[in-house]
Amino acid sequence: MPESSNDIYRRLQQHLDKFPIGFPAAPSGVDQELLRYLFNETEARVALALNLIGEPAAKIASRLKHLSLSVHELENLLEEMAGKGIINSYNKRSGGTYYHVAFLAIGIFEFQAERMTPEFFRLFKRYLDEVFRDELLSTRIPQLRTIPTAGSLLPDLVVENYDNIRTLINEFDSDIAVAKCVCRVAHDSVDEPCQVTEDRETCLIFGSAARRFVHLGWGRMITKKEVFAILEKAEKDGLVVQPSNTQKLFATCLCCGCCCEILTSVRPLENPVQYFATNFRAVVDPETCVGCGKCVKRCQMDAVRVSDEKKAVIDYSRCIGCGICVPTCKPEAIRLERTEDTRVPPKDSARLYLNILKKKVGSTRQMIMLTRQLLGRLI
Repeated sequence: MPESSNDIYRRLQQHLDKFPIGFPAAPSGVDQELLRYLFNETEARVALALNLIGEPAAKIASRLKHLSLSVHELENLLEEMAGKGIINSYNKRSGGTYYHVAFLAIGIFEFQAERMTPEFFRLFKRYLDEVFRDELLSTRIPQLRTIPTAGSLLPDLVVENYDNIRTLINEFDSDIAVAKCVCRVAHDSVDEPCQVTEDRETCLIFGSAARRFVHLGWGRMITKKEVFAILEKAEKDGLVVQPSNTQKLFATCLCCGCCCEILTSVRPLENPVQYFATNFRAVVDPETCVGCGKCVKRCQMDAVRVSDEKKAVIDYSRCIGCGICVPTCKPEAIRLERTEDTRVPPKDSARLYLNILKKKVGSTRQMIMLTRQLLGRLI
């Protein structure tokens, strides 16, 4: 009996749910609606043959003999899917293009900035609210971390290189691109423009990911001088600096509290700081503070209030140590201090997602899955 369309998309949901950032089933069926929006049936069948680690088209073709596609035809289809932002692709230095699954976020959602529609954003939001937020937060290992904005790095603050945005950029020795912030573009699509900044090109992409974005027409290459100009403007507007939760950068987001899907998803929760990777928090000198309230307006996490005594008070269940309250405090009454426990980010994205997968399925299951891939099988 031929496989039905419903069966194909259910199998795709179950396949995608195996990965570090999964794709859980939703009681309402919005998971199926979202997959149907993104993948046609042929694309869904191809995606079912993709692994966590990239593979060449010839190897993927061995799992798709039932589709009667030549390797050349499959490679063309994979390139089309990569161009739609529904799978990942990269070029190896030794030659050849490799393809693998893309997570919904960080991944497919971010890849839709140039293809954004109100329909897609509404489907994504429904899915996020129903089950995907819990999937993102379940391991409490975030894909992004929060580091201080440059203007909050006062001379007495001890900052490791991986927490210093100036050092991270200065020491980066490969390509850097800028792309549109998908969160603001998405909110623009439903007539909910950002209330914090007018800028849209605020997503910084690094290395091979930068080259991929530019190749696919999703961004443009920029110089380090342009990077620092973007960061300076972001600090002026009050945006939170959130690079990838890795020592080797692959992306940096500049986030607002009205559009960012991370901040807006976590902010309503109890003790939201537990879902952020940060090594800092803000502290107020009550003797110096004049209670002007500027820090309250700039805080994207609602972590500051002015007391009856006209002094700024920090809620440490909400403060994520971004430092955007520091540069504009005229009396210099607020500064950052290190938290008690230092969180050292993984060296690169591979280690980050292996850590997430291990936390999600356990070390034994993780080893079985990776062994299967090494043997040429689907995880």
